[in-house]
Amino acid sequence: MTSEFFNEKIWEDAWRNDQSTTIHKMKLAGIDSTHAFDDKAEAFNAEAFSEEGRRRAKRIMNWIEGQGVDFKDSTILDIGAASGGFSVPFAERGAAVTAVEPCLPLVRLLESNTKELNNRSVDIVPEDFEDIEIEAKGWKNAFDLVFVSMCPVIADWESVEKVLSCARQYCYMSLSAGFRENSLANEILPLISDQPLQTTGQLEMAYLLHLLYIKGYAYESLITKEMKTMELTKEAATANVLNWFKQHGLPADSQHRDIIAAYLDRTYPTDKVTFQQGGRFGKVLVRLQDQSMYSGERRT
Repeated sequence: MTSEFFNEKIWEDAWRNDQSTTIHKMKLAGIDSTHAFDDKAEAFNAEAFSEEGRRRAKRIMNWIEGQGVDFKDSTILDIGAASGGFSVPFAERGAAVTAVEPCLPLVRLLESNTKELNNRSVDIVPEDFEDIEIEAKGWKNAFDLVFVSMCPVIADWESVEKVLSCARQYCYMSLSAGFRENSLANEILPLISDQPLQTTGQLEMAYLLHLLYIKGYAYESLITKEMKTMELTKEAATANVLNWFKQHGLPADSQHRDIIAAYLDRTYPTDKVTFQQGGRFGKVLVRLQDQSMYSGERRT
């Protein structure tokens, strides 16, 4: 048992084959992660740059700074940058940011949000990170900080290694660390099924932390519970709940779409639907400059 606990391959295979991870659930539900935000990019952008969204970004950035990271004059690779919820404040604090985002509606918003940054640099790369050749881009060990926040690019240990390969000093990754909550889905669930949702939480963060540990990386980690307020149109809210149900093995057919739409019409007097979404999340900051002291072969 002890040998299995410290066997890297066993844990790498377990993560890769775990059908309960976010990326597997999205694939099972037929959700294309690249286009998942096409129809709600505007709402996502509004939430990211709301007072609540800015406070959340500031809180995460302050935690990173508290670990000794200095944003000023640093180079940052923001993977899954969306509309710039972190790329913009990184640049405002003096960093040169490379923002990778494949969703074109979010890219357009990112371009708009970074237009007024004057001399503060944000270079936008509208590509899937999974398709980028690190060596060809000249990104190997090229960035002071690589930042990946709640992005499905982190799917297994192989994807983690690709992310780490871009970092020179630090790498920040955040992942789900438990069952995700959605207050609107909970309201509507009794109309769809008399069975409770399965509440098995995703294990991505557990896999990540354990593999970092047994591979000898230096890191700090933090688990928090965070909820955010979502405001969507009724059409977008219907799609949100259907996707939620699909990821939990419930049918998302036209009958259930009609049930959800009818509930929203009865319950919400305007076209705006406000609800809470979130859960437990893990944050980890890997120190690559410490790692190179002990296992330089990983940094070659």
